[in-house]
Amino acid sequence: MNAMAGNYTTADGRQIGGVMMEMKNITLKFGGVTAISDISFDVHEGEIRAIIGPNGAGKSSMLNVISGFYHPQEGEVWFRGSKRPAMKPYEVARQGVARTFQNIALFDGMSTLDNIMTGRLTHMKASMLSQALWWGKAEREEVENRAVVEKIIDFLEIQHIRKTPVGRLPYGLKKRVELARALVAEPKLLLLDEPMAGMNVEEKEDMSRFILDVNDEFGTTICLIEHDMGVVMDLSDRVVVMDYGRKIGDGTPDEVRGNQDVIDAYLGVEH
Repeated sequence: MNAMAGNYTTADGRQIGGVMMEMKNITLKFGGVTAISDISFDVHEGEIRAIIGPNGAGKSSMLNVISGFYHPQEGEVWFRGSKRPAMKPYEVARQGVARTFQNIALFDGMSTLDNIMTGRLTHMKASMLSQALWWGKAEREEVENRAVVEKIIDFLEIQHIRKTPVGRLPYGLKKRVELARALVAEPKLLLLDEPMAGMNVEEKEDMSRFILDVNDEFGTTICLIEHDMGVVMDLSDRVVVMDYGRKIGDGTPDEVRGNQDVIDAYLGVEH
């Protein structure tokens, strides 16, 4: 499975498409520190791809390379069959890549609805003047964007907090609002940076269900970082394992579980 170039079928019978994104020999350095060392892996259309590893392994740095926050000194990023030039995050977002963050990045003073609406910025084409006057194209855009937002609010079951300032929400609901903001961008590739971090068991179960539903109902390709191995093994189609900036494993959850390098570096014991 590690060298797959085309479609494949998952253990549960789902059909996965060809390669959507490919990271080729990525090396990222900060001064004399190498955060990522010559790592290659791909993400297929429609799959849930996990990146795991101990703290400091370089996982978030890799997600930041994918989303355009960092630019590697070596290697190439290929997206939907084309080599991607150095891009700013908003340019990557326009290509169809959306993300959530390890540390929640919301506007606490704004309502849930208004926070989620900011995820539609890449779809807003009207001029500032027409937006200010709320006339013509701007009015039509607002109606269309609001319809998408309301659909996602219903999908994530957060109707009851739509007018609540985000700063008043408990942690688990803030995570769900951040997911909603990413989803309204209608991404082809959704990047989730530790979506379960800090959650209790019930909140993790809810978030896991929503991630699976996003993948199933919207067909969204998902690449996630997560420390909860139970979640990773249950959700993921394939897993890439990093340790000290190197790739030490890549394959199905069962293949990764049985990889001795992964056991020694991360899992500790074979499950």
